Amino acid sequence: MNSFLPMNKKEMQDRGWDIVDFVYVTGDSYVDHPSFGAAIITRVLENKGFRVAVLSQPDWNGTADFIQFGKPRLGFFVTSGNIDSMVAHYTAAKRIRHDDAYTAGGIAGKRPDRAVIVYSNIIKRLYPDSPVIIGGLEASLRRFAHYDYWDDKIRPSILIDAKADLLSFGMGENQTIEIAKRLDSGESINEMHDILGTCYACPTSRTPFAGVECPSYENVLSSKKEYAKSCRIQQDEQDHIRGKLIKQKHGRTMIVQNPPMPPLTQKELDWVYSLPYMRAYHPSYEKLGGVPGIREVEFSITHNRGCFGACNFCSIAFHQGRYVTSRSKKSILIEAEKLTHMPNFKGYIHDIGGPTANFRKPSCAFQENHGLCKGKKCLAPKPCPNLEADHSEYLDILRSVRNINGIKKVFIRSGIRYDYLLKDKDDTFFRELVENHVSGQLKVAPEHCSACVLDRMGKPHIEAYIDFSKKYFKYTGQANKEQYLVPYLMSSHPGSTLADAIELALFLKKNHIRPEQVQDFYPTPGTISTCMFYTGLDPYTMQEVYVARTEHDKALQRALLQYYNPKNRHLVEEALKRAGRYDLIGYDSKCLVRPINRNNQQHSNTRYLKNNSKGNKGKRRR
Repeated sequence: MNSFLPMNKKEMQDRGWDIVDFVYVTGDSYVDHPSFGAAIITRVLENKGFRVAVLSQPDWNGTADFIQFGKPRLGFFVTSGNIDSMVAHYTAAKRIRHDDAYTAGGIAGKRPDRAVIVYSNIIKRLYPDSPVIIGGLEASLRRFAHYDYWDDKIRPSILIDAKADLLSFGMGENQTIEIAKRLDSGESINEMHDILGTCYACPTSRTPFAGVECPSYENVLSSKKEYAKSCRIQQDEQDHIRGKLIKQKHGRTMIVQNPPMPPLTQKELDWVYSLPYMRAYHPSYEKLGGVPGIREVEFSITHNRGCFGACNFCSIAFHQGRYVTSRSKKSILIEAEKLTHMPNFKGYIHDIGGPTANFRKPSCAFQENHGLCKGKKCLAPKPCPNLEADHSEYLDILRSVRNINGIKKVFIRSGIRYDYLLKDKDDTFFRELVENHVSGQLKVAPEHCSACVLDRMGKPHIEAYIDFSKKYFKYTGQANKEQYLVPYLMSSHPGSTLADAIELALFLKKNHIRPEQVQDFYPTPGTISTCMFYTGLDPYTMQEVYVARTEHDKALQRALLQYYNPKNRHLVEEALKRAGRYDLIGYDSKCLVRPINRNNQQHSNTRYLKNNSKGNKGKRRR
């Protein structure tokens, strides 16, 4: 009979265990669902015969939680959870969040800032000779010296601050298996310097000869150009076929990153998703109302990994990689059929997707043997001539799933790359997407309309979105449905000036789009866009890039995207005057805002509130 892994001493003893092989420490509440990295890694270890305990959100103000299982036989795995702990705690404006989707009851503050560092240091103090392996998104994206937005400074590799023995970057299954087996065989963690997909620290005197060295921690501290060079090297070598070992000096210590672990094969992916997940949060959280983060994914299926879209502001390329792998149709159908037997299932599968829902295969045949092209993108600014766009396999899976007894509807809620969709000469998938897989609104991410900003983002130009939207509404009309597009938009991305924000505001006005929320650019570790934000340089061209840095400059750009909101009128008028666009202040239909009139401002606010139900709306995490 399936059951949750033990998450306290009593549950460990109930299994008849007096010791565990590994303690897996996570900053999230314990959710045993394959959308949660902790669930996958612990189930993988369990399947390989290891006894694993889950230490969820331990109290870092004391030691009782950390010692309850005793010293594990082989070691500790440590992660902050599904997202970076700093992103979990703070908005893009560095304001404290008041809830946490990955904590039972949505309660904020159940994990510390920089959770990986805090947890790892406590463990090393309590059990100095026990191996500590850090991983997950927080560790993966901070594996080199990196700009930290919250401290507004360069921090060293997280390996240094965490005092951990090894860092596993990327998705981690095969690294974890190899580490566990070698520890079990008696090998010292200090000798495991050859495992793909891992980083380790060593004295500079023991630096490997092979590979490429990026500018040192000291150099990137003193020079933004050196930081930009370092970022480019790290991004360019993030390829499991052509990627080289990377070295970065930190004083007398060398951080060494081995080449990436190859992505899981289809057979391996099928195995991972066949493991006996409970597909639920631990029952101890029921009294708190459960864990909010499971709601969106409880009845969703992941069919792929990797993303060759590789937007510059997204961490997926640096974490999962750009090479796309996918599960077999059989594996997906088995999981879909399992969902129909779950007690809360109402007949609706919320998503069959992944980082990008409509990717099933690598973007071209060339990369199978040579890797993805260095310094180039498959889709931006225009699709590569070698791009192979084919939705037939994905469409076949969707058709088969929606024909399973008990399934009423299959939605696609993870991102659709519309530029890739447009390159498919066969519109069958497009038509069936509109007819069968949209829940009233389809969310897509044009992000901006200015070509120069989109180039900094690594996104396609706005013409692709315009072509897509025309077809979308054409097919929606033919299907006799009332459906909408919800475009995600980003303000203040590096390269976006006030003039660019005004261009976007005019585009929104022309197309009758009224975004309910706007995403401010959030400089998270490990992305090309964050490098631009910190250095003011494009690491691939070394050209200077304008960056809106102050809260007020960001507020001006954000207000322009919501120019129609009376609360923004002062900011919009200021922005337009700064940009010399007095022609857009007035009573003409082309204008974005009317001159401020204190006598009618209250009336305008009332009218706005009454009419605010019109237009496109969309929400996303800020």
